[in-house]
Amino acid sequence: MNIKTLERNNTLIAIIQSEEVIITDAQSALDFIMSINYETGSRHIVINKSGISEEFFRLSTGIAGEILQKFINYHMKVAIIGDFSHYTSKPLKDLIYESNHGKDTFFVSTEDEAVEKLASI
Repeated sequence: MNIKTLERNNTLIAIIQSEEVIITDAQSALDFIMSINYETGSRHIVINKSGISEEFFRLSTGIAGEILQKFINYHMKVAIIGDFSHYTSKPLKDLIYESNHGKDTFFVSTEDEAVEKLASI
């Protein structure tokens, strides 16, 4: 896992790059949140889709709700970078749509989009 930080619009953003899965369940999400906050002081996180278990994207597992609730409970904003177009689940597409119109979680295709979203909330 590689962590870099940048500041945009007075917002410190931690950008996490990892090819291995870091977040698999609610506990690993909490560990991740605490580690990033401790190491960087940031409450805004960008992570690639590859760092999150594929189970997250199967809403029937309930894992997405548990993980996203941890981010909300600890007042962390997150942008997930990836290609989400191959998912066919309507509930997942609805989650992505609603999240992208909120203020806590964003599903975007590029790091630049992620930084822009997090720096503007």
